[in-house]
Amino acid sequence: MLTTPDLAPLDEEITFDQLHLDPYPIYRRLRAEAPVLRVRSIGRTFLTRAADTKFVKDNPALFSSDDPNTPMKPAFQAHTLMRKDGPDHLSERMAMAPALMPGAIHKVWQPLYRELAEAYLDRLPKDGIVDFHTEISGPIAARILAHILGIPEASDAEMMRWSQTLMDGAGNFAWRPGPFEACDRANAEMNALFERAVERVRAEPNASAFSVMVNAETPIPLSQIYANIKIAIGGGINEPRDALSTTLFGLLTEREQLEEIRRSGGWGAAFEEGVRWVAPIQASSRRATEDVEIRGCLIPKGDTVMTIQASANHDEELFEHPERFDAFRAKNPHQSFASGPHHCAGSHVARRTVGQVMLELVFERFPNLSLPEPEAVQWRGFGFRGPINLPVRLN
Repeated sequence: MLTTPDLAPLDEEITFDQLHLDPYPIYRRLRAEAPVLRVRSIGRTFLTRAADTKFVKDNPALFSSDDPNTPMKPAFQAHTLMRKDGPDHLSERMAMAPALMPGAIHKVWQPLYRELAEAYLDRLPKDGIVDFHTEISGPIAARILAHILGIPEASDAEMMRWSQTLMDGAGNFAWRPGPFEACDRANAEMNALFERAVERVRAEPNASAFSVMVNAETPIPLSQIYANIKIAIGGGINEPRDALSTTLFGLLTEREQLEEIRRSGGWGAAFEEGVRWVAPIQASSRRATEDVEIRGCLIPKGDTVMTIQASANHDEELFEHPERFDAFRAKNPHQSFASGPHHCAGSHVARRTVGQVMLELVFERFPNLSLPEPEAVQWRGFGFRGPINLPVRLN
């Protein structure tokens, strides 16, 4: 006689604020005790093991990105490509792909990033303590993204504020009104700027995402062009910003690794370890399109699972001492850029800019860079996570 598997156990104690402040001890416990767990405060079934998160991402027919209860929709005022599947997702993703292809990155964006990075580093004093996260990591991510997207008239401050506002809204799984109200204001500001940008790129086409989408032979609707640009603003700043600051923190607290990387030039490996260690995008939602069993637990059709890639990147089945920053791992199969159809479109840009340019350039300019108080660095975020400050001593 066939038996129906039980639903995953239900947790009523884990809170949104606990996950926001320090989720890693919780994930470590869940991997060991309840790798499939319904979490009432978030309204999702958490998957914390790497094999399960990858299974979900690699099977879009079973797990749809179209989550009807995501806070992303009110945050972005749109049904974005992040919440679409199949041809609908592909058409919008490919609309901006020419701006993010390796050729464009190599010929246009990487040289521009080096020029911008040098200029931004030139603004720093020769010595003293500065908050590298707010003075460099955020602004340089904002400036190169403004050029890639085709809205260079947007200031660094505007880009960073819009990005953080959108991410706060998209990660507002507690459904608090404040973040959505802030998103409404940010959307109005972005829409006004986009209206002006459309006319400019029509008159003067360039390699930017806005230009290639607006001037395509068969362009996608303007509303979806706007949504694409907003998605890129949301993820395109916080990911490289947090990856840079996280990797610097790791290197500055593991000085032996730093010295070996400076000798060998292994900056790319350091970058990959940084995004594994603290994934900028920590969790993603998927909706089950039919009944599925995972680790003996029933995921009913229509249920929303949350793949916790932050936890998958610390899975003891794949990583030794996962809680430690180790740029010399023999293998690093992290899931920070996801997999399947929704693999991060900006991963190549981040690898070529942060991984191949900025990390090396920072230590060329400041060979004695140090982190005087590692305990002063604060980390925040559930859906999206990174340091919110990085006070370093320049020398």
